[in-house]
Amino acid sequence: MTSLTDRTRARLSVKQLRLRLRTNRRRQARKARATRRRLERIHEQLPKQVRTVLDPLEPAFSRAAHRRFILLALAAILTLGGRTINNLLRVLGTLAPGHPSSYHRVFSRDRWSLAALARRYIATVLASFVPHGPILLAGDDTVTEHPGPHVYGKGRHRDPVRSTHTYTAFRWGHKWVVLALLVPVPWATRRWALPLLIALYRTKEDNAKCGRRHKTPPQLLGQLVRVLMRWFPDRTLVVTADGGYATHELAELAARTPKRLTLVSLFYPDANLVEPPPQYAGLGRPRVKGAKLPGPAEVVKVSQQRQALEVAWYGGGRRRVETVTGTGLWYKGGRPLVNVRWVFVHDRDGTHRDGYFFTTDATMSVTSLIETYTARWNIETTFEEIRS
Repeated sequence: MTSLTDRTRARLSVKQLRLRLRTNRRRQARKARATRRRLERIHEQLPKQVRTVLDPLEPAFSRAAHRRFILLALAAILTLGGRTINNLLRVLGTLAPGHPSSYHRVFSRDRWSLAALARRYIATVLASFVPHGPILLAGDDTVTEHPGPHVYGKGRHRDPVRSTHTYTAFRWGHKWVVLALLVPVPWATRRWALPLLIALYRTKEDNAKCGRRHKTPPQLLGQLVRVLMRWFPDRTLVVTADGGYATHELAELAARTPKRLTLVSLFYPDANLVEPPPQYAGLGRPRVKGAKLPGPAEVVKVSQQRQALEVAWYGGGRRRVETVTGTGLWYKGGRPLVNVRWVFVHDRDGTHRDGYFFTTDATMSVTSLIETYTARWNIETTFEEIRS
């Protein structure tokens, strides 16, 4: 008896093969047209608020990819657990027409520019929340755990959430440098931090292995700030970050463009402050700095009077504080001088440690400086909500 595997298939002629191929292509084209029509119908039925936010992003995609991207974005908001494409498609159900692989290809094969998408997304966010005036931004980094053996770009990073002053915890995964927009919303007592740009920090060993120039987190944050300044040349940026980003290099960037960028961060009690260099007398090399000024801690120690203020504080509340302020030129060997205003803050309620803040805008008031820095804490709330 002849088995099924022994049956010989009828060989098709070249003409028959071409006809079958043409038929399959026509069938696939009909299915694709039907899928696109269904996507358009679903898109027209979306709420007006969704289309107002996501339709300006359409020029960064092809039309079909944009429609699928919107569905995936909405599913990511509704999905509980991992935001994998398969989980998103399970949530969408019949609202995701077409083959599931077409949604995977939105990220794996479709040719769309991530930079163009980011630029249009940021323009939409700014037009909605900060159409005029200075743009208040917060910069920081966060670590996400991905210990798998084949995870791209992972490294061993310090976990600031689990670490204390006496114990340092490390996690294997990604370290992201985030630049977020701080905006007030009518239904909350604190500002919200909306992420605009992110950059993956790579360890020094990983960069050396791949032949890349190593960039520290402050350098990556400066790169993100430069991108925003290039995309929106008519806007003024006010960037606040914690002590890990209180670098002379970032302060120089703000000092070179004083009308475009202001930096607010923690300061050093023993910062090297100097007076302006004296006028060149024509003999020898010109001096690059003047006489040394007392550091902020020295000024606070001998200060007899402190200014009492009530300022906006972490978490949206208000706090009574005592302050001492001063100005000077921040000096670092081989680098240009940076004019800064520093402020010492003492919490009169005694729940927070004394701190030193600074800004590259010497005309900024003490109250504005403190409230600008304390607003930075909202990015930590955003990180916690994302992890949750």
